[in-house]
Amino acid sequence: MGCCSGRCTLIFLCTFQLVTALERQVFDFLGYQWAPILATFTHIVVVILGLFGTIQYRPRYIVVYAVWAAAWVTWNVFIICFYLEVGGLSKDSGLLTFRLSRHHSWWHEHGPGCVHKEPAASLGPPDSQALVPGIGCTLEHGYVEALHSALQILAALVGFICACHVASVVTEEEDGFDFIGGFDPFPLCHVSEKPSSLSLEQACLLA
Repeated sequence: MGCCSGRCTLIFLCTFQLVTALERQVFDFLGYQWAPILATFTHIVVVILGLFGTIQYRPRYIVVYAVWAAAWVTWNVFIICFYLEVGGLSKDSGLLTFRLSRHHSWWHEHGPGCVHKEPAASLGPPDSQALVPGIGCTLEHGYVEALHSALQILAALVGFICACHVASVVTEEEDGFDFIGGFDPFPLCHVSEKPSSLSLEQACLLA
């Protein structure tokens, strides 16, 4: 197929996005980040749909994936702004947990190089341990989350471009079947009768 290289690239990108999304989903579950969990779950479903559409030559599924890729970029831009505290956002707010708990990002305590500090025993809420950050972290947890989102943005942008190209090529190839009558089950036929004989001659003209 003419779009083989584009399809192979998109299949690789979808597979890569699935792996990175599953990795991100695990850490979001560990940090009880409910908003990212829902967004990433939707992302996984749509990427699987896009992968299926790419393999099975279904341009509508590929278009759905392309539209979601644009939305996914927007979501990850918001996550970067949230953790870098751009525009008045605060990473210490309970926005991503729907204010159902006091947990932070899992990387808040377990970032690269962090030494985990156990909180002192108290009669406080059981989730108070989530408020104790790691000590001596090489990279602050907000930057770790921002880097994760930046990787997702890069993959989504490349996926959006590839999806638009593949959907366009597949649609053109489907329309090209009309040129050879691939989708016309009723070719035009001309029937002529000779008065000197009882035989009929059929001349079928392909559309």
